[in-house]
Amino acid sequence: MVHKYTNLTLFLKPLFSIIRDYLVRYPSPKNIGYMWTYGSLCGLFLVVQIVSGLFLVMFYTPHTSEAFNSLMYIMENINYGWLVRYIHANGASFFFLYIYIHMLRGIYYSSYQYPRTLLWVTGIIIYILLMGTAFLGYVLPWGQMSYWAATVITNFVTIIPYVGLELVVWIWGGYSIGNATLNRFFCLHYLLPFVVVLLVVVHLILLHETSSSNEVKVQLDVDDRISFFPYFAVKDIFAVWVVFFFFSYVVFFIPEVFNHSINYIAANPLVTPSHIVPEWYFLPYYAILRSIPNKTLGVIAMILSLLLFLFFPIFDSGIGYVRVNFSFHKFVFWLFLFNFIFLGFLGSQTAEHPTAIMGQICTGIHVCYVFVYITASTSFEENVAFDQGIKS
Repeated sequence: MVHKYTNLTLFLKPLFSIIRDYLVRYPSPKNIGYMWTYGSLCGLFLVVQIVSGLFLVMFYTPHTSEAFNSLMYIMENINYGWLVRYIHANGASFFFLYIYIHMLRGIYYSSYQYPRTLLWVTGIIIYILLMGTAFLGYVLPWGQMSYWAATVITNFVTIIPYVGLELVVWIWGGYSIGNATLNRFFCLHYLLPFVVVLLVVVHLILLHETSSSNEVKVQLDVDDRISFFPYFAVKDIFAVWVVFFFFSYVVFFIPEVFNHSINYIAANPLVTPSHIVPEWYFLPYYAILRSIPNKTLGVIAMILSLLLFLFFPIFDSGIGYVRVNFSFHKFVFWLFLFNFIFLGFLGSQTAEHPTAIMGQICTGIHVCYVFVYITASTSFEENVAFDQGIKS
């Protein structure tokens, strides 16, 4: 019996060590606040999405003639099926909200700079995979908006020279979107979250190797750090309590606030909706796509604007603490943020004349933030740091 418990202890010891090193003794900067809790919130909602999705898979039927009805069956006949479905649908919106806040905090404090460059890159890859996962999930209800959104997005592949048409037929599994397409999207939507989990593990390992950044962008000594538990664990727990209060309010009282009513109409390939609108977290990129008349250039601009976040570490090698304390940087950052939000507003509007022009202007501002402002501010910070070094 003693030998049995000794083996169990040896087996659990690595697990206890990981929990101790990553959740208890992890040395964190003293001067970080609640803006650093959004990473934990993103991880929490990833768990919520996976668990709720596993319950939905038990009753969902990935077939064009049954998908819409199976979703209605879950909502109306399965005990608490409506709750699980609303948790999954609204959880995606909350998930992306905190992902955007987490990314914007990193941009504001230049958290992507060395030695956290690889950490930032893995985070952006996670973000891109989540965008793809969310799109695949949006197709699965097989409503009107789902069907036509899939039609529009998959046709982007046709811009690829020579093989574009053959590639879109391969994606569809035929010469039109049908049962093979839905099955493929369902399989990918089921598998991609587990790939994301693997990348999240890598992301956390890199985080603990480089440590968290802080507001003043100064690499703190060991003496200036404190353990994650209980000081920052309490902040995370409080943030989770507040967030789940609002999340519960949305799920129980306004569950359709992020959804489109037209998606409660079964998919009909013969009837095109008058206004195709994706989920709100796709709207800025949708506005960029629509603002450019040429289809090929529009798709390239949309993809470039999505991959733009990967270029931050390349074009920015400045001194972070100079920029954070520079009021002009704060102004330009908020301009970048409000411009991105306004792009989302433009994406929700009909494609009329003023919308396209404003979309092109906002697209230019979005791209210039990295390729113009970040590059120029890097040179300015290096000069400021050089002057301060001479004076000292």
